[in-house]
Amino acid sequence: MAAIAIITAVAAITLLAACDVSVSDGSGAPASGAVPTGDERALGEQATADLATLRVATANSMKGYSRDRFPHWSDQGDGCDTRDVVLKRDGSNVKIKNSCTITSGKWTSVYDNKTFTDPGKLDIDHMVPLANAWRSGADSWEDTKRSSFANDLTRPQLLAVSATTNRSKGDQDPSQWTPPNKAYWCVYATKWITVKSQWDLTVTAAEKSKLAEMLETCT
Repeated sequence: MAAIAIITAVAAITLLAACDVSVSDGSGAPASGAVPTGDERALGEQATADLATLRVATANSMKGYSRDRFPHWSDQGDGCDTRDVVLKRDGSNVKIKNSCTITSGKWTSVYDNKTFTDPGKLDIDHMVPLANAWRSGADSWEDTKRSSFANDLTRPQLLAVSATTNRSKGDQDPSQWTPPNKAYWCVYATKWITVKSQWDLTVTAAEKSKLAEMLETCT
């Protein structure tokens, strides 16, 4: 059963990567937010199944929380940290100087469907915010595991978006905040569920209900 679960999880992550709207559409600009209908349906079906397996629990206390308990933007080699890697991955025509200083490029923030050429106007969003993870079970982890979560480049946990929407989101879950770009709701919900599932984090009842509602946009 464990082997089947791992295969299913890998397949879901692969499908997310294939359908992620932050990937260039071939013209040099990322897509606007929608994914092909068939792919959306497949994403929604897998995410619905995964959502059903998430444990529902009340949010844990924030006692002891600090962003420092999630060491992030760690060294990824070649002079780049995690933030640099995400900016390079999510942008097109990215220009770099002095090892890994990103000076320009083109990025579409899928949360609000706005395009940027100045990396200073972008934030790297943690799909599941660090404080939310703390309330969902990460409070019991070691700092090394929290660092792995905060720098997770394997799962759909990190995304370059406009600083405005990232700061509007803060540490809120989908029952409290959703992307202004409703065309992204399907992918947003599937990514959130994938991260929570892979890191064995809980959801609140309100969070689970809103995620189910967002998955309806996949069809």
